[in-house]
Parts: sequence; C-alpha cells; structure tokens
Amino acid sequence: MNNKLTDAIKHLIIINVILFVAPQLLKLDFTNILALHYPKNDHFGIWQYATHMFMHGSFSHILFNMYGLWAFGTPLEQMWGKNKFIFFYFSAGIGAGLVYTLVNYYQFNEIYNLFINAGLQQSEIITILESAKTNDLRVIEYITQEQFNRIIGLYNAKAVGASGAVYGVLVAFGMYFKDAKLALIFLPIPIAAKYFIPILIAIDVFFGMTDYSIGNIAHFAHIGGAIIGFIIAWYWKKNQFIIN
Repeated sequence: MNNKLTDAIKHLIIINVILFVAPQLLKLDFTNILALHYPKNDHFGIWQYATHMFMHGSFSHILFNMYGLWAFGTPLEQMWGKNKFIFFYFSAGIGAGLVYTLVNYYQFNEIYNLFINAGLQQSEIITILESAKTNDLRVIEYITQEQFNRIIGLYNAKAVGASGAVYGVLVAFGMYFKDAKLALIFLPIPIAAKYFIPILIAIDVFFGMTDYSIGNIAHFAHIGGAIIGFIIAWYWKKNQFIIN
C-alpha cells in the first residue's frame, strides 16, 4: 500500500489542525458552537453532527485521530477515490453522532421521567439542569445523587472528535484488508485486522455497557461510527458502488 498523503485526507487533517490550533492562539472557544450538545441543551445545533468531528479536546486526542485517519484512510481513498471517501467519512461521523445522541436520549429520558413523576414542570427541570444544583425536596426525595449527577452530565455533555468517523474508516479498512497486521500501543503484538478490529469494538461495547470507565470517552459514538462504516462498506463491496 502507498501511504502518500491523499487529497481528501490531507484537507481533512488541515481543517482539524486549524480548528485545534487557531482557537488556542486567538484565545477563542468554539465549543458551544461546534461541539455536539444534547438536543435539549440551548447550545445544541443540528450542524453539530458534522462540526463536532473537527473539534478535539487535547493534543493526544487529535494526534491519534489524525494518525488513524491517515493510516487506515489512505488505502481506502486510493481505492475508492476522493468523493467516495469523503461521503463515507462524513456518513460514519454523522452516524456516530446520531447513535451517541440516541443512547444519551434513552438514558436521559429514563431519569427525566423521574423528575416528571416527582411533580416538576419542564421549565423547573431545565432550570435545575442548567444550574446543576437544587434544594427542591421533590428532587431530593425521588432522585438519587447518582441519577442526578448522571442527568446533569448528559445534559451538559459536549462530544468532540473524529473518533466516530475514524472507527468507520477502521472497520472498512478491516473489511478490505483483512490480513493486514495491526497492534495496540498497550499490547504491541501484531494481529490481523479481521481479529483486531472486532476486539477493539468489543472493548468499546464493554465500557459503554458497564460502569467501568477509562476516561471521558464517547464509546457509543465509536460503536455508531463502526456500525455505519460497516453497513456502507459492506454495501459498496457487494455492489461495487461508484461515486464519480
């Protein structure tokens, strides 16, 4: 495989780097505008399903995502062409955001209904969520501290990063290059992509479905990107779909 930087990936990396570096140099914060917020949050905008892919929380965050985009996306763009790869990348990234929102919506509503059952009005609930505190006896009586912290976290969550789109790219890479050898940083043993990628996704499913955590990671965004990436890559591989 030729690892020469391809057009689409080059421009995606440039945009990501600009949106990471420029706000720090200019001392501006675009998080409320570009990061993906929960739909009930006042800062939510439909465009955030696309823009959150170009926001990153740290140098290591953008470094790993851009490395993954280059390493696994390059052979795909060389095989598919620029337009097809861009369509795939944005589809996986937007799909990741939608799956992430759906999972959060389910978890949010489960606790939100407890507030309703406790006799609070919607406006009262939103006020509590925005302030992240309350002395309302109805809340204290019906909502546990764990549930309260959980819904506050969901309401104020700001999802950033290209990880969902990169997971889609990773899955497609594994489908087309099954025997390529990959390795984790903390487990530097080369493993064929057809085994490595399912293991990686299974790890995300485990952490997403349990109370264990390895940091502030949107595991279901990863899973969503992987699912969308698999569906599109499977369809294209089966039907040899072409975008001119």
